[in-house]
Amino acid sequence: MINIKEDEKLSIKNHSCAHLLAQAVKHLYPHAKFWVGPVIENGFYYDIDLGNDVIKEEDLDKIEKEMKKIAKDGKRIYREELTREEALEKFKDDMYKIDLINNMDNNTVISCYTQGDFTDLCRGPHVDTVKELKYFKLLKVSGAYYKGDSNNKMLQRIYGICFDTEEDLQEYLNFLEEAKKRDHRKLGKELELFMISEYGPGFPFWLPNGMILRRELENFWYEEHIKEGYEFIKTPIMLSQELWEISGHWYNYRENMYTSEIDDKLYAIKPMNCPGGMLVYKNSLHSYKSLPIRCGELGLVHRHEASGALSGLFRVRTFTQDDAHIFMREDQMESEIIRLINFIDRMYKVFDLTYHIELSTRPEDKFIGEIETWDKAETILKDSLEKAGKTYILNPGDGAFYGPKLDFKVKDSLGREWQCGTIQLDMQLPERFDLTYIDKDGSKKRPIMLHRVIYGSIERFIGVLIEHYAGSFPLWLAPVQVNIIPVNNEYHLEYANKIKEMLQKEGIRVNLDDRDEKLSYKMREAQIKKYPYNLILGQTEVDNHNISYRTHGSKETISISNEEFIKKIKEEIKTKGN
Repeated sequence: MINIKEDEKLSIKNHSCAHLLAQAVKHLYPHAKFWVGPVIENGFYYDIDLGNDVIKEEDLDKIEKEMKKIAKDGKRIYREELTREEALEKFKDDMYKIDLINNMDNNTVISCYTQGDFTDLCRGPHVDTVKELKYFKLLKVSGAYYKGDSNNKMLQRIYGICFDTEEDLQEYLNFLEEAKKRDHRKLGKELELFMISEYGPGFPFWLPNGMILRRELENFWYEEHIKEGYEFIKTPIMLSQELWEISGHWYNYRENMYTSEIDDKLYAIKPMNCPGGMLVYKNSLHSYKSLPIRCGELGLVHRHEASGALSGLFRVRTFTQDDAHIFMREDQMESEIIRLINFIDRMYKVFDLTYHIELSTRPEDKFIGEIETWDKAETILKDSLEKAGKTYILNPGDGAFYGPKLDFKVKDSLGREWQCGTIQLDMQLPERFDLTYIDKDGSKKRPIMLHRVIYGSIERFIGVLIEHYAGSFPLWLAPVQVNIIPVNNEYHLEYANKIKEMLQKEGIRVNLDDRDEKLSYKMREAQIKKYPYNLILGQTEVDNHNISYRTHGSKETISISNEEFIKKIKEEIKTKGN
């Protein structure tokens, strides 16, 4: 999927199309005022103050027609530079533009762009003429607070996208349609995986099918970590303010933390698991011989996210991080990072997820520790990536407040990228928590820490997998692995129950559809439910003591002995389809 912001030509075209949108809205709603209309990764938007008028989805066609009319007229686009005084005079009746001008640096060149009867404050650049803006589509409308502040007025945000050709536009619209079908919120409801109640926005409820999916992911996580030499802990969900002050979270993350008072002391529900992990480390004496210690925790955390940012399982207020902390000697850093990179690579391959790695370096202001220490940590991450044979993209200033990190951006079957895994190299928190180990000469030394997740959070990862697989999970993950459909309950239900019992004894998750419905209806519903295997049991199967099955999405019916089917199913589950 293309990133409009990274394509200079498309970025200019989309920004120009945002102005075309604004001009059309101004024609249709003369009282409209405009805040900002930036280019984003998937197109552009414009935030608009329409007073008491409300634009609905059905109004977008009308706005598009006006945009096409303006584009066909073909007016040239002119740039004009203004002094601050000229700009303030030109836009004196527009509080939004006045605010933008007043917040510009004194050295900023102020410019505006005019096309026909419409002029807007803008840095540009733009295309030469509106005639170049032929292939666009308005996608949706939503609310957006002025300056992103919920205390301010709610504006209306119209999203759109623009391409060079009709073919490119249609390809993108087809992609959106496919993405819509895969929306994890829609499929989560249809497949009865999870729900979110009005009594707990951002706090997902897991339904029985979702719990099966979640449990399989957790079991797989534990199995693979045991192979890698991890041990496991569980730390409290709520700890005192003093702990979060030591860790630095209280000063760097306080606005995202939930708090409560207990025995006249302030406590915080953990937004991260690391401080608890460090207390566990401090509980025992450690020798240089015992390092590295690889300590894993499926830890439930809570973070206060803005209500407008909440989105299904992708942005929630409570989630389980598949956390681990590795405590090591300085001479072990490179080998542990390389080992971890390879471990993450192996885990993602099971789900057929490709990825790229971004190296995020020291933030400009919110960070702890000395710059020299940060520089050293960043160099170690770079060297480890090179020795692991991995390329990376540099992401300056986006590190955690306690250390630089490697972010693993996975790509799903539609080519969309998701932030999942991360490796954070921390030389700061062991100092703050006074963590030590006894070196070979008997002296106390400070361990180095790696913070890391692979799924990122189980909730988010499940959301990604739902959309990646379009709800059609591989057999080992599927909540129902085999669906049994007797052709006629009167004659075939007894045999269907025997097959069900036989499969259940082998640990296979089975559903028996014994409703008094037509076979065709049951088959259609089985496709909607996306069961991996559907057994159709009629008189032939009863007489031959075998089964006939169809796999999801296939119309081919295959007959096979019961023993062969069980062997096939168990092998597919064991190998996870690989």
